[in-house]
Amino acid sequence: MKPTDTAMAHPITEDDIAKFLANNPDFFERHAPLLASVQLSSGHGSRAVSLQERQAELLRDKIKALEQRVIEMMRHGQDNSAIGEKMQAWSRQLLLAARPQDIPGVITAELQKQFLIPQAVIKVWGVDAAYAQQAFAVGVSREAQAFTSSLARPYCGPNSGLESVRWLPDAASVQSMAVIALRAGAAPQAFGALVLASSDRERFQPDMATDFLQRIGELASAALSRLRTALPTEPT
Repeated sequence: MKPTDTAMAHPITEDDIAKFLANNPDFFERHAPLLASVQLSSGHGSRAVSLQERQAELLRDKIKALEQRVIEMMRHGQDNSAIGEKMQAWSRQLLLAARPQDIPGVITAELQKQFLIPQAVIKVWGVDAAYAQQAFAVGVSREAQAFTSSLARPYCGPNSGLESVRWLPDAASVQSMAVIALRAGAAPQAFGALVLASSDRERFQPDMATDFLQRIGELASAALSRLRTALPTEPT
């Protein structure tokens, strides 16, 4: 078969050219005039530019994108630092609460203050008899207790008429809310609920990440354990 016949049967493709150039990086050194004569369309207009200029434009775009990512990382770092400081301030107030019955109010007041949450309330059941008549320990139906225990993760979403909405001071204004189950460690049954609410329907969304709310719930649960009925100790 003649060489021309072979070329016609197996024409050179763009991939062949690309592989050749990748495997022969000195090609343009041997053909410098060709490199200078290559004209490409600019990525920022219709004018033609040289290959070197086009490469420079691509590098500038890449550098700009990297700079933007660095700025975003710095912003996220600053946001995380601010959240960490707020969490520390909130946790500090929990530790400073002198009386167990003050803890629910401290939890909600500091959450509202540190994280600008319009409304918050805590309900706890199964408390020690000394706290049974406190506002945080009354007014919770068995249905609400069962619903809270069913939450594997915090409920976030619109005001759907849950009983827990009625615990809030201004239930009529609630557009979105979060319900966080309070548990003793990994216990399946909840012993309380922390409810956060806002008149902004976008504040608590069903698809939002709930890891941070879970950490809030774990810390609140630990602090509120002082209110619960003491378990009998085993004889020594």
